[in-house]
Parts: sequence; structure tokens; C-alpha cells
Amino acid sequence: MRTLLAAVALLLAAPLLAACGDEGDTTATDPGSSDPGSSRPARMPTEIPAARGTVHTSGLVTVMDKGSPELCLGAVAESWPPQCGGPPIEGWDWADHHGVFERQQQVRWGQFVVTGTWDGSTFGYQDAVPAALYDAMPIEEVPLPAPAVEHTQAELEDIAGEVGDLPGAQGAYADAGQVLVDVVYDDGSLQAWADATYGTDVVIVRPALIDS
Repeated sequence: MRTLLAAVALLLAAPLLAACGDEGDTTATDPGSSDPGSSRPARMPTEIPAARGTVHTSGLVTVMDKGSPELCLGAVAESWPPQCGGPPIEGWDWADHHGVFERQQQVRWGQFVVTGTWDGSTFGYQDAVPAALYDAMPIEEVPLPAPAVEHTQAELEDIAGEVGDLPGAQGAYADAGQVLVDVVYDDGSLQAWADATYGTDVVIVRPALIDS
């Protein structure tokens, strides 16, 4: 009789022991450590970053004035006058650049390397070197860093379409296993977002305005 009671007690205790074991396993497991969604990158930035200090254009750019001066940081249509647009330039006076710009009726334009400030929407003019006086330094081709993740051409083209929506993007395209995207300015936050989203150096962010 005692043997029978002991056997029954063991049978009743078995489910409880199993439940305790399951509970202990659950407590010891960190679900966040294996959940890929727990480390998802932040959403795409929505505003062009502002620069803390002085910036300059990465090369010659067109200053276009059809009523107020603008800094053309993207493509320029070769017409007469040229067709382009960009952020407004505050403090620009054509009288300071006599003889180094073109004019057709009320439209004025010229090519310059421009230095100033950038608040995320307006360029604050400080100095400019006209194309006639600009002595460009020889550009040394620096190889791009290898991407941390390999993508197919179709995937790269999809990525190019996505990063083309970055704030201030002037264009994006796939090239040799990476995506190059031209933007107005980057304080490092756009490149950091791209690295976190697609893999380090899969996307190369190239700003038109460079910290001086």
C-alpha cells in the first residue's frame, strides 16, 4: 500500500517539476538577444543637418539669381541661361563679383567656390573664389572602403531608390557593389544611418558642402 501511494505521489509531482523546469529556462533566456527586430536602425532622417562651423563647396558650383541668389548644389542644365536651383544664399551681393559673372536680362549667374555657414536650409555667404581665379588642387583618387555586406545589383538599385529620399539628396546610383548618394550636407548622421540600415560602407554619402 505504501509503495502504491509513493508511486502516485511521484506521478503527481512530475508535471509540477516539468513546469518549474520550463519556467526556469524561460527566465534564463534573453529574448532580446536573438530578436533581430530589437536592434533595428532608426528611421530615415527627415531634415538636412546643420553645420556647427564654417563650410565650403567641394568644388566649383553655380550661383544662380533669377530674383534672389541660390546655390546650385545639384545638376545644372546647360542652356542659356543655365537652369538650376538650390538653397538661398544670404549676404550675396553681385557688386562684390564684378566682371566674373554672366547676365541675361534680369538673370545673373557665375561659377564660384563658396565659403560660409549652413543652418540646414540657408547658406550664409562669407567668401567666394570665381572660376577664373580658382586653382583646383589635383584630385587623388582614393579607393572607397569595401562594403561590409554584399548585395546583388537589383538590391543595390533598390537601395539607391530608397536613399534618394534622404534629406538634401541630389541623386543616388549603384556603382561597383556600392551605392553613391550625393547630398547637400552631412554632419555624419546620414552616413551613420545608412551604415546601420544597409551595412557599413554599402552606401557612401557624398556631401556638396564640406566642413572647413
